[in-house]
Amino acid sequence: MSPPRVSLPWRATLALLDRLPQGLLSRAAGALADIPLPGPLRRPVLSTFARSVGIDVSEAARPLGDYGSVNEFFVRRLRAGARDFPTEATVLASPVDGVVGQAGRVSEGRALQAKGRDYAVADLLLDPERATAWSDGSFLTIYLSPRHYHRIHTPLPGRIVEARHLPGRLFPVNRPAVAGVDRLFAINERLVAHLDTEVGPVAVVAVGAYNVGRISAAFDPAWSGGAGTSVTNRGTPPPPLRRYDPGIEVAAGEEIMAFHLGSTVVLLLPPGLHIRPEVREGLEVKAGSPLAGAAPHDHNS
Repeated sequence: MSPPRVSLPWRATLALLDRLPQGLLSRAAGALADIPLPGPLRRPVLSTFARSVGIDVSEAARPLGDYGSVNEFFVRRLRAGARDFPTEATVLASPVDGVVGQAGRVSEGRALQAKGRDYAVADLLLDPERATAWSDGSFLTIYLSPRHYHRIHTPLPGRIVEARHLPGRLFPVNRPAVAGVDRLFAINERLVAHLDTEVGPVAVVAVGAYNVGRISAAFDPAWSGGAGTSVTNRGTPPPPLRRYDPGIEVAAGEEIMAFHLGSTVVLLLPPGLHIRPEVREGLEVKAGSPLAGAAPHDHNS
């Protein structure tokens, strides 16, 4: 199957981005988003921004005037009760608000990126040995647009036993880029959290993107640097691998990471979890939406 067609303007944009210093430009965009907003400007600036991208400000934990910068608002927490997570240890929920990209079985060690494009799970994790855990498992890709809530939660309870920072490119992860950039999720910068759960190993892969070079780790704040802003896209990269013994206990729905601007999460599910039949490309989900469970479901991706 040949890759989907990408419009000429987007092909030109992606070709240009391939030649540009993506990390440097993304850090510059992050610096702009971090510029403090004077008190009188906060509400008009942030309300204009929210309207332009479609953010539901009624869900925010604080009033607009309490956020000191665009980035602080972008990584806002939600008001209590805005999201509910399943309590069953065998139900996997969406870790984020977003739109389902692809979902299905891992086939011969490969996951689908877009029609006509796939990538090796071993390349996504940069760990061939660990990748074998999902040889007969499933994958789910969830895209976060600028309008979405950008904190990442545990999809089900368990223990974080390992985390890995994987430096890489910072191409966009929107539909044209997913269709047009080969192995996109396996070449962009990533932060991977490996969880041991009651139903087997689960990987949560936070994929960075253009203008989204920063991903912070709530499960290990010291890893995110002195200011606690990010593990990824730092001038001085942190140690790439963290192992936790006996592991960091995380409850269902506990916050574990955050995107500083928007991107994509890839989930790797063990054979014991089965994706629900309604979970298909284009489905809008919220953090806590059940996506898979231990009871078998037929799934056609």
